[in-house]
Amino acid sequence: MSADKPSDRRAFFREGFRSLVRAFAETAQAVADEAATRGSGGVRYLRPPGALPEAAFLLTCTRCGDCARACPSGAIQLLPESAGAAVGTPFIDPVQKACDLCGQCMPACGPGALVTVADPRQVRMGAAVIDPSRCWAFQGSICDLCYQRCPYPDEALRLVNGKPVVERDLCTGCGLCAYVCVSTPPAIAIEPCN
Repeated sequence: MSADKPSDRRAFFREGFRSLVRAFAETAQAVADEAATRGSGGVRYLRPPGALPEAAFLLTCTRCGDCARACPSGAIQLLPESAGAAVGTPFIDPVQKACDLCGQCMPACGPGALVTVADPRQVRMGAAVIDPSRCWAFQGSICDLCYQRCPYPDEALRLVNGKPVVERDLCTGCGLCAYVCVSTPPAIAIEPCN
């Protein structure tokens, strides 16, 4: 028996244990987020940049409103009593006012429900989803307002044959594309990550 076999065995079991713990943590987080969504009446809200996963966010947020006051564009609003367990927590309705990714809300959050993200490209609030049946470009009209307004054109949002295509992994979920969409109702919705 060679001398390195016991250490190889230990490494094998250690990595197996880490994988098991990681899988358990991911499952527990998914269950907690689902419970948080149910406590909010089944609604998923678009949270400000840097928001913790929903369950942790709801536990950490003190409903102080400092993030909303720090938002120079007025995009961050606080949920009304009808929001159930999420009452008083910050959210963004991009059709009313989109996030401009200025980042001022994150350091304003004393409790840490919003974690500072240094590079705005790393923000993941949600992802844009385009409804081709309402999008003017898909209906044959010339329209690229969403592309023009996207903070990361040709990265998060590209034009392919004159039609907008979202790169979900690169989309910040800021909602600027939905905000400028001229279709009524907007052809773009933002699906929250949390």
